Amino acid sequence: DFSNDPLLQGRNFSYQDTQLTRLGGPNFHEIPINASVAQVHNNQRDGLHRATINRGRVNYEPNSLAGGCPFQAGRAGFMSARARTATEAALAAGVGEDRVRGKAERFAEHYAQARLFWLSQSRVEQDHIAAAFRFELSRVQTAAVRERVLAMLANVDGSLAQRVADGLGMDVPDALPLAGRPTRPVEVERSPSLSLFARPGDGSIRGRRIALLVTDGVAVEPLVAARDALLTAGAVPRIVGGRFGRVGGLAGERDALVVDTTMEAMPAELFDALVVPDGADGVVALASLGQARDYVRAQYRHDKPILVLGAGALLLEAAGVPTTAPDGGEDPGIVLVEADAVGAGLERFATAIARHRHFERETDPPMV
Repeated sequence: DFSNDPLLQGRNFSYQDTQLTRLGGPNFHEIPINASVAQVHNNQRDGLHRATINRGRVNYEPNSLAGGCPFQAGRAGFMSARARTATEAALAAGVGEDRVRGKAERFAEHYAQARLFWLSQSRVEQDHIAAAFRFELSRVQTAAVRERVLAMLANVDGSLAQRVADGLGMDVPDALPLAGRPTRPVEVERSPSLSLFARPGDGSIRGRRIALLVTDGVAVEPLVAARDALLTAGAVPRIVGGRFGRVGGLAGERDALVVDTTMEAMPAELFDALVVPDGADGVVALASLGQARDYVRAQYRHDKPILVLGAGALLLEAAGVPTTAPDGGEDPGIVLVEADAVGAGLERFATAIARHRHFERETDPPMV
């Protein structure tokens, strides 16, 4: 701003950037040898070499929680050099205007893009957005701040504000006064590109991680068949147990499977789907492990597909996971098959994995 020379402006930036790297962080001005004699007041917090101890919880302005402090000083001392935003030819013709340190009036419209984003979402995505606002605002201790956020949301969409307010046990306040009026009409009401559901994928399961739960006593043959079929389809199946090493299957199947990873090392959130084994003894052993029950619950709660082989349904029952949708209908993400019919079940399982998530099982609050 002190010069129209772009090279000099770049060098001025480089000097400060060098200080950041040479002295190890953004607070180089607080190192005692570098510190100014006059006290500095700004909204910067934390970082390396921080020497100032700030009081209070507010580092922004305008604010109401700290009486409006700290606030930006007036502009009595600094003035931008006057410059014209046009070429020399345009200036000679009297065309152009002064370059100012400010924003055009159109920047005062804060809600059009937020409204476009909201209206472009699917029903499930809107549910998630409303729940996310409720989650974050429930951690705001001051009711007046929550109310102001609701007043801003009312300018985005009335239904969004109402849903968030219902979740917080509050009434929807009047919409916050607009900082400026739109200078141009809205050209696009909805944009499919803003919704993740506009990109459903190619229907393959290539690259998807699948966890196959095991312990001693599970039926090995159907698990191996499932693993091999998933590998052929391009998925990444992993044998997951309570510990590393080998596990034995049914009678005569000693050291039948090698555990790739453990439930502790790779939690359920790192997998896209789950295979629950057959084998009554093994399933009962898994059902006795809180870690295994939590594994199944996490997969269900995150709307991920679960393939249940034969007696594996006992593990779902122990975990409190239903095999039907909340409305009593079929849950396409829960595939129940007999151990001797793995092939047919895997086709349905692959279709369920290709969908990625099964949001029809979602409830608020969650059932599981």
